[in-house]
Amino acid sequence: MVRFDDLALFVRTAACGSFTKAAREANLLPGQVSAAIMRLERDLDSRLFARSTRSLRLTDEGERYLPYAKEVIDLLRNGRDELRRGDETLAGTLQIAAPSDFGRNLLLPWLTAFRRQHPNLELRVQFSDQVTDVFRDPVDIALRYGSVDDASFVALPVAPDNRRVLVASPAYLEQCGVPQSLDDLPRHSCLLWHMGGRLYDKWGFPVEQGALPPGRGRRTVRVSGPLASDDADVVRRWAIAGEGIAYKSWLDVSADVGAGRLAVVLPEQPGEAAPLQLICPHRRQFSPAVRQLHALLAQRCAELGAPP
Repeated sequence: MVRFDDLALFVRTAACGSFTKAAREANLLPGQVSAAIMRLERDLDSRLFARSTRSLRLTDEGERYLPYAKEVIDLLRNGRDELRRGDETLAGTLQIAAPSDFGRNLLLPWLTAFRRQHPNLELRVQFSDQVTDVFRDPVDIALRYGSVDDASFVALPVAPDNRRVLVASPAYLEQCGVPQSLDDLPRHSCLLWHMGGRLYDKWGFPVEQGALPPGRGRRTVRVSGPLASDDADVVRRWAIAGEGIAYKSWLDVSADVGAGRLAVVLPEQPGEAAPLQLICPHRRQFSPAVRQLHALLAQRCAELGAPP
């Protein structure tokens, strides 16, 4: 008979791609994880992983079995949550992935307060600007900027009206001048973001009808600068330090603007839409903890106000 713990370790190992990493996350020894996988393979009479001294990958049988294993784990979790539905005490483990800047500077204190209200709830957080795969990575929910058109996801709006804004420190603007239009941006030092070898040096802006040829509702400005990072929080810190102009989510910089560390550049120019969504692979995973956390995040983001 297949053991639930072995099934859970199979899913975790598939996400981590390593017995060692899976063991570390589960607070076990690598040999214990390996033994669990071998036991599961024996129960199923199928080889789930192809092993070598340097790599570990799913076999064709493992790829086909993985979604069913996840389904079983989800059903058992849902059953547990259903038993607790009438109890206001939240318990269990909630694994969350979020963008670096939003995660460290806004989400972290909110999660800390949320956990204090529910001391039986365990949180596992990942802050990174890499796009989390909620089907393969060991997370329950992910917070993500931008519209989600993939029908395989379930997305709940957290900050649907959020937009990007141009910001710079008062010291930079005093030294280098205040841009008067989008045409001035290429002459300024702009703080760039890069990911996977791609440099995001083309900034998009919605424009009013009539400002561009028919059928065009967006203007792209190519910018440049000596500083770039794959961590959005680093870009924000550079802007505060006076190193240039950044194009950031309003949620990420609203506190800095309010405190005077940053000023909005071209406030009359609307920025690109950047709605914040809570992503979940299945609606069945909307546990009481997820529902309460979603309500809290939507409320806190609304309190930050709309971008200028």
